[in-house]
Parts: sequence; structure tokens; C-alpha cells
Amino acid sequence: MRPSDNHVHSEFSYDTGYGTTMEDCCRWAVDAGVPAVAFTEHVDFTMWAADDPEQELALPRRGHIEPLDVEGYLVEIDRVRSKFPELRILTGIEAGEAHLFAGSLAGVLGQGTFQRVLGSLHAVPDGGRLNWLHMLFERYDPFVVVEMYFEELLRLVEGSAAFEVLAHADLPRRSWSSYARGPYREKDFEDAYRTVFRSLAASGRVLEVNTRSPLVSSELVRWWHEEGGGAVSFGSDAHQAYRVGARFDQAVAIAEAAGFTPGRDRYDFWRRS
Repeated sequence: MRPSDNHVHSEFSYDTGYGTTMEDCCRWAVDAGVPAVAFTEHVDFTMWAADDPEQELALPRRGHIEPLDVEGYLVEIDRVRSKFPELRILTGIEAGEAHLFAGSLAGVLGQGTFQRVLGSLHAVPDGGRLNWLHMLFERYDPFVVVEMYFEELLRLVEGSAAFEVLAHADLPRRSWSSYARGPYREKDFEDAYRTVFRSLAASGRVLEVNTRSPLVSSELVRWWHEEGGGAVSFGSDAHQAYRVGARFDQAVAIAEAAGFTPGRDRYDFWRRS
């Protein structure tokens, strides 16, 4: 049984591939046998709001980032729901650095009902500035960057209750081969993974098995299970329609091997067995 894809981007995210539309993603999901998709569009911020707690941090250049058009997004959600009645279509966002932009994020969440809220970390504070990961990799040893990332990821988990699912917890691994000489070995960072997983599990939230990211590892998902994790969510992190539901067969096998099974119905998160 294919699970739902709880992490999909459409034309309402600023970094999707040219020509990618919500309708294209829905059509691909139906053809691929995916029962539901959540359009979790990027919500990142280029300036501070009055209620944000870290306003002393300087922000990096974010000129390509555009605010989410919530009104237009919800109109398109209604349209594709009518066009694809056989597919469950969920609203959602991927909130970047939610612990740093609490006020800004609350302003977005107040504009509509979002059924899937993902928390993600793309940038890390250092030296009084919020830095994209590539900026840190250019400045520090790769092992140091990963350690910095997990330290901030823990602060995200402990500092924000606004999200339900932690997305791509191993994001630095995507860039590892561009900056490091040797292979990325999960075991080198086991304590950091487990610390984040333990805190996330204690909060009752969900870990994403991201099939774009290398977090399709039975070892990592097993660590999540051992630290008390109660559920996993499957997400392709698709930025092009053809990637909706990508590598889900592999991800399902990994989740089952780690001790997770289908939930209450085919739309539910997978739960620990």
C-alpha cells in the first residue's frame, strides 16, 4: 500500500521547477497510485516581524524568496480538489526556521487552515548572522557544520510548537560530497541524531522519511524508533511533478524494517508497531 505524500511543492513555492503546477502534481499522484498529497509550500522570511524573537540576527540575502500567496494558493487547492475527487488533497506549508520567526509564521498560519505543517531548517545562526548551509560549509570543516546544524535543529524542535512534522532532518548530507573528502557516515553523528529524535519524540511529533534526502536509511529510522518516535511521515519533497511519490517503495521497506506499519487508514501517518 502506497502512503500519502506529505511534502510536495507546486508553483506556489518560489523554488519549483519551471512549469510545475499543482494540477500536474495531482495528475502524477493519481497515475502513481499515491492516495493523498499535501502541498506544503515554502514559507521563509526576508525580514523580521515585531513578534519574532531573534531580530538582532542579520539576515542573508534572500532576494529570490517570495512570500506565499495564501489567497491564491487556497483558491487553487479548491480547484484541484474539484478536478481530482479521487485524490485527497491537503493544505500545508514548510516553515523555515520556525523558532526564529515565530511572529512571522503566526501571521501566515492565521490566514488559513493548514492541515500539514512541516518544520525545517535551511539556515543556521553564526557570528550574529543567519547563514545558509553553503555559507557555513565554505567557512568551516564539514564535520563542524553538521554539528552546528544539529545543535540548531534541536533548538528548532525545542523552541517551536508550530509544526507537526520535522522535515529532512539530515539536510547537510545533501551537500556533503561537495565539501568533504570522505563519505558521509551516519554513525559519526549518531549522538546528534538521537538527541534531536529524543526531543522530537517526547513532544509527540512526527519524523519525515524524506525520499529526496538521504533520510531513507533503516538505521536512522530505527534510531527514531528506539528514541520513542511514534510515527513517520513520507515526503518526496517534490519540486517537479514527476517526483511525487518518488522512491516510496524503498521508503516503505525501510520504515517497516525499523518497526513502523500503516496507521488507521491509508491517509494516516505510519505508526510504531
